[in-house]
Amino acid sequence: MQSDNTLQAPKSERLVWLDWMRVAACFMVMVVHCTEPFYLGGEGSLILTQGDAFWASLFDSFVRSCVPLFIIASSYLQLPSRYSASEFFRRRTVRILVPFAVWTLVYACLWGEPIDNLKSLLLNFNYASGHLWFVYMLVGLYLLIPLLSPWAEKVSKQELKVYLWICLFTTLMPLIRDWMTEGGLAITYGPTGLPRQAPYPLWGECSWNAYGTFYYLSGFVGYVLLGLYLRRFVGELSWGKTLGIALPCYAVGFAIAFGGFLRRVMETAGGTFPIEGKVDMAVWWETTWYNDSIGVALMAIAWVLLFRKVKACGGFYRKVLLPISKASYGMYLGHLIILVPISGAIRGWLGTGTDGCLGFWTTPVEILLASLCSFICVAVVSILLQRIPKIGKYIIG
Repeated sequence: MQSDNTLQAPKSERLVWLDWMRVAACFMVMVVHCTEPFYLGGEGSLILTQGDAFWASLFDSFVRSCVPLFIIASSYLQLPSRYSASEFFRRRTVRILVPFAVWTLVYACLWGEPIDNLKSLLLNFNYASGHLWFVYMLVGLYLLIPLLSPWAEKVSKQELKVYLWICLFTTLMPLIRDWMTEGGLAITYGPTGLPRQAPYPLWGECSWNAYGTFYYLSGFVGYVLLGLYLRRFVGELSWGKTLGIALPCYAVGFAIAFGGFLRRVMETAGGTFPIEGKVDMAVWWETTWYNDSIGVALMAIAWVLLFRKVKACGGFYRKVLLPISKASYGMYLGHLIILVPISGAIRGWLGTGTDGCLGFWTTPVEILLASLCSFICVAVVSILLQRIPKIGKYIIG
């Protein structure tokens, strides 16, 4: 998500396609969060109409690989690192942790009870600003970069391919757990004490051991390795080869994500809407939306291959897209402060579900309009904040 391309390339050789991908991923995040009100609400889970179920699944599935795209972009630039561990962490502290601390305090004081929020920050992010989970995960990956860098410099293409295939196999695990777990919404408590949906143990996991065979090669590490593979071993692909790989990957990935969510919603509804329940219900609906699931991974691969073909670096790129890309991390951190009221106002203006002023089309118009307005407003504010002398980089990154 960072704009610091000096880690792997001089400024004169800026990787244009990464800027386009980073900006697109930022907009995708807005779409994800503007879609959430159409399946989250009430006690935690709420879908008013069958139409809302369809549109929520369509829009969210289409953009669900936004977070993996940020990880791939970051890995592409930073692995292997050309800095010592101390220098690498010093640079990341200024770029990542300082803006994160600023926005964490803003959310803690703005939403909920400030005193309670500040106390809870000793152990975790505030759930009112749930999108900040991303930074904790990102910091964990950065801790691995100095360890992986010596290996990343000398690993062969075939060796790296083996690891990538293992990582891709682990993206099937959320679906395997869900398939093997009876009762749909069976909830147990994992090693962290947090409720885990569909907790069927696999390959060495048990009540006293969460670290099964594939634990260390699952999750976001696969996207880190994918960024490394693309940079080291994948040259310029023709449009024919790009589309020949990207389109099938995206079609299969989207079908898994879209069909999986919609099937679970319809199974829950039993033909009757609205449906409402605790947040555990939405967690189960989202099984095929997990960032480490096969559908999302396949769509991420497709998006990256397509963006690598983008070469446009004219006036629009220099004057509009590049400034947005440089402010993308700050946009992610602060966007909910602007997005939430905009999304709520548009929904209040146009109405909800089939009772909305546009009938069946009310929901998609609301999602697109809220996403676009939020993106523009957040981009403008973030760019202006970043340009504040001396302190702008500590706010936006």
